[in-house]
Amino acid sequence: MRTTWRETAVQPLIGGSSPEPLHKAKAGYVFAALGAMLFSMKAILVKVAYLPTGGLNANDLDAITLMALRMGFALPIYIGILIFSLRKDGAAIPFKHILQAALLGVMGYYVCTFLDFSGLKYITAQLERLLLFTYPVFVVILGALFFGGRITKGGILAIILAYSGLGIVFLGGDIATGLNVPLGSALLLCAAVLFGLFQLLAKRLIDKVGSKIFTCLAMIGAGAAILTHFVIYSLSQEGIVEALNLPPRIYFLGAAIAFFSTILPSFLINVAMGRIGAQTVAVMGMIGPLATIVAAIVILGEPFSLWDGIGTVVTLSGISLYMWLNQRKPKRDKPLSK
Repeated sequence: MRTTWRETAVQPLIGGSSPEPLHKAKAGYVFAALGAMLFSMKAILVKVAYLPTGGLNANDLDAITLMALRMGFALPIYIGILIFSLRKDGAAIPFKHILQAALLGVMGYYVCTFLDFSGLKYITAQLERLLLFTYPVFVVILGALFFGGRITKGGILAIILAYSGLGIVFLGGDIATGLNVPLGSALLLCAAVLFGLFQLLAKRLIDKVGSKIFTCLAMIGAGAAILTHFVIYSLSQEGIVEALNLPPRIYFLGAAIAFFSTILPSFLINVAMGRIGAQTVAVMGMIGPLATIVAAIVILGEPFSLWDGIGTVVTLSGISLYMWLNQRKPKRDKPLSK
């Protein structure tokens, strides 16, 4: 029997049970974790692109140009996959679903990404990940307020533990540095709120059209918005040709961001949402900041203190607690409120 949006969107974090069999749920955890880690590498690659090398300063490369390069490499692949999938399945997608997926893509992959890329100019890659991945909090709150969810004691405990670890890193560590930390942090928090809403709304369409079709439609919608923004911005400056007059390394990084931090993780995350739900994917996504911390230290040479290490352990403990709670029977959940 097909589950409803109300049943599948609200996972044990805010009440309810897993919508998929156990073996599919386990695969969903793997997809969510791998997708989160690949997505987290985007911050590292963007920071590398902003490095003042090769005659290009950070201020010379604007966020929308880097986003356009990323989407220029990724968009043809999404279009190709969409065409192949539609021909293979032979099923027509209602126009309203196409429009909804495209609009969600504009919100989740254009607006959020623009805020993210812009914020990375002002703060470290580690701080960017920590701030962006406060979005599970907004997933929980929005899910409970508008999607008929229930906040459970176990879910609250797991979130508090996980985010206490992130708080330790943020307050006691050495990563809260940059050109303009308040501005960069504000941009990332706005992105986190919108991405939390995107996660909740996307689940319904994924159930209707499938994760592959949804991902392609969402990315095509976002790509159209990004390229339109880029063309308008370039024409208002020195022209498109001059805007694309960039060092080869920027094109290489754009391609890397497109494939390893856009195409692969976007499918992994959306497949995971279809199997284990938005709330579980949101919590598993907290692996992303931890992967970013390691990569930022190794690749970017960003600082890492004892407090950063303590916070990392606490956050991993919160993730482990949530995964354990998620395997419990629904009857053992004790909701705090509805």
